[in-house]
Amino acid sequence: MGFAILFCSFLLSTIRILTAQDTLTPAQSMRDGETLVSADGNFELGFFSPDNSSSRRYLGIWYRKIPIRTVVWVASRETPFTNTSGVLKVNEQGLLILQNSTNSIVWSSNTSSTPQNPVAQLLDSGNLVVKDGLGRNGEYILWQSFDFPYDTLLPGMKLGWNLDMGLDMFLQSWKSIDDPAKGDFKCLIDLRGYPQLFIMKGNIIQCRSGPWNGLQFTGSPQLKPNPIFNFIFVSNRHEIYYSYELKNSSVVSRLVMSDKGVLERHIWVDRTQSWTLFFGVPTDQCDTYALCGQYASCNINNYPVCACLEGFVPKSPTSWSASDWSDGCVRRTQLKCHSGDGFRKHVEMKLPDTSSSWVDKSLGLKECEEMCLRNCSCMAYANSDIRGSGCLLWFDDLIDMREFTEGGQDLYIRMAASELAPTKEKKNSNEKRQVAIVVSCLIVVGGSLALILLLCIRRRKRLQQGTVKQTDPEDYVDFGAEEDIELPSIDLTTIKNATDNFSSNNKLGEGGFGPVYKGILLDGQEIAVKRLSETSGQGGKEFKNEVILIAKLQHRNLVKLLGCCIQGDERMLIYEYMPNKSLDSFIFDQTRSKLLDWHVRFHIIGGIARGLLYLHQDSRLRIIHRDLKASNVLLDSDMNPKISDFGLARTFGKDQIAANTKRVVGTYGYMSPEYVVDGLFSVKSDVFSFGVLVLEIISGKRNRGFCHSDHGLNLLGHAWRLWMEERAIELLDPLLRCSCSVPQVLRCIQVGLLCVQRLPVDRPDMSAVVVMLGSESSLPPPRQPGFYNERNPFEADSSSSKEGFWSRNEITTSIEAR
Repeated sequence: MGFAILFCSFLLSTIRILTAQDTLTPAQSMRDGETLVSADGNFELGFFSPDNSSSRRYLGIWYRKIPIRTVVWVASRETPFTNTSGVLKVNEQGLLILQNSTNSIVWSSNTSSTPQNPVAQLLDSGNLVVKDGLGRNGEYILWQSFDFPYDTLLPGMKLGWNLDMGLDMFLQSWKSIDDPAKGDFKCLIDLRGYPQLFIMKGNIIQCRSGPWNGLQFTGSPQLKPNPIFNFIFVSNRHEIYYSYELKNSSVVSRLVMSDKGVLERHIWVDRTQSWTLFFGVPTDQCDTYALCGQYASCNINNYPVCACLEGFVPKSPTSWSASDWSDGCVRRTQLKCHSGDGFRKHVEMKLPDTSSSWVDKSLGLKECEEMCLRNCSCMAYANSDIRGSGCLLWFDDLIDMREFTEGGQDLYIRMAASELAPTKEKKNSNEKRQVAIVVSCLIVVGGSLALILLLCIRRRKRLQQGTVKQTDPEDYVDFGAEEDIELPSIDLTTIKNATDNFSSNNKLGEGGFGPVYKGILLDGQEIAVKRLSETSGQGGKEFKNEVILIAKLQHRNLVKLLGCCIQGDERMLIYEYMPNKSLDSFIFDQTRSKLLDWHVRFHIIGGIARGLLYLHQDSRLRIIHRDLKASNVLLDSDMNPKISDFGLARTFGKDQIAANTKRVVGTYGYMSPEYVVDGLFSVKSDVFSFGVLVLEIISGKRNRGFCHSDHGLNLLGHAWRLWMEERAIELLDPLLRCSCSVPQVLRCIQVGLLCVQRLPVDRPDMSAVVVMLGSESSLPPPRQPGFYNERNPFEADSSSSKEGFWSRNEITTSIEAR
């Protein structure tokens, strides 16, 4: 009897030792029933069942001193154990490994370096870390659970991005209250434009916080400074994240993305032994994203809650009166950029969606106003910091605004001069108005004649001086400002001498614009001369379009325009010379393709993506290339890719998300379905072309003309078939098998398939693509590609599939959209 009591005491003592430890070494393992406990005893790591049964067991972290088990992190949320056989280990390489009863790995962490003395530890913050005890400064963190949050944000955790690592730290809800599998809702930091917090359901925005204004998110005035929390927002070139810390260490609080789609702040109350909801977002109807549409605001104290901003009227009056506000509002008076536009101040506002915005934190409000006024595409401005500094500009429709009684910001919206004029000036007598009209007409007529004469004189003088200015061509480029582009003009004689009178020996190739020649100037500089052919389907508009666009663009992944030549009927563009010519001359050539190992190809994919991102988001206006293909990607001496040929490019103005054209231009095999069939193009058209290019770079095969003995699909269809059969690695060019990183190749294939999905809304934008290529976070599964079989979309049978037939890869063509 005494021995039994002694044995039980020893067993209990052993369990307490196992429970009290906060570290795990390679010599140890933690089984179901054993736990790691933080040094202060506040957190515990172990196995648990959300429904208090043994049928589904998970490894997780929870509050140890709170009687209601509240799990804050789960390691294997998609793969539970069906019994109590789970084992957690840390191996010599510093990897945390979770195994089942058959010793199969259910989950593991990842590290980028090999430690000398790896140790897993549960910290007082609730952070599970793997560190090297013999690393730099005594300890070196190899991996931490705080980098991979689940549905809960604890004090000190970061919600956002580590840009150096490409790490996206977001919250994702549980599937249900007793199922920790990935749910429908996410809370994340969106990097487009000026960063802001989104709550998403799948790919649909549910709620938006607004940008950080120095004290809080502009759409969440309830987050104002308080005695309980310090709110933190960091944005620099290394990381962008939101975090918080507790001012009183005795307070227990957590931020949770609930399975109902509500971001909730909970505080533990000892007196009631329960969690109390401190606040939740969305809080009311006005938190619904874009509830009132564009140029309208929501006020929860009004009925109806939605109202057009002053100077705007409902776009669809009938729907608006029926409380369907989704179409939003339009201007009562259109803007006239250089005729006295001004700004109307709106106070206590939630700032509009900043996805298409630009920020300069060094400018003051007055400088911000002047900058916005100079750019006809600028729709509004505000301080980026509510304390009175920084400049935030909007270049798209203003959407998702609301009015607060307090805690909002001042927003200055661009308005036509007549909308800002005093009332008395609008009530002039008919006589004065008629006089004004007559005088204005005389001034306009006289001024126009004088202007025409002046322009003729100036143009003749510039041609004589060797400098050409091109204005924006209609239907191609519209920068919204009366700007001329000065570009060095090189005379025809110099070009003839440089190219040996356009010798066939110097001919580099030929495209839709015309032939391209290599030349050497007298100073030894090598150039590439693109000469407009008399038989070219492109002409003056394309020439001006390229001059204006490429002269305005500066990016390491865009080709540099050095000058032009306009003399008689000759139209020529002079570029920097690319010694390695175009990408297609490598990847589709059996001999030269051997020079491009996987490292180089991945470098080229990344460079093209960054160049497109600049065109779509970071340049002055959103630019759609419309003819991205392998032959329009040039390679410099270091194999850096440079996007070229902007003759068919289009810019999107202030009110455009997509555009429609009857003249479809581009290259079969790269054009998106909605563009070929309906003439509808957007940034997602370029994304489709990029996806095709990625799959071509990986496989070394052209999309158009691809054939396979097992099917009649093109390259997109072949890649899709391999992906669905989980054989995607077979798409890889056999020459790359020895030089590739298999996970990196599979990730690029998945990104390529995501980009060529049939519906534009399903395709990622280029900012997301750049992040996908540079990170290791999980990606969404791709859907069926567009144009993936060999059927011609222009066949007469309208009932047939519109999936595509590709024409010759190298030739840029024009067709009429249906």
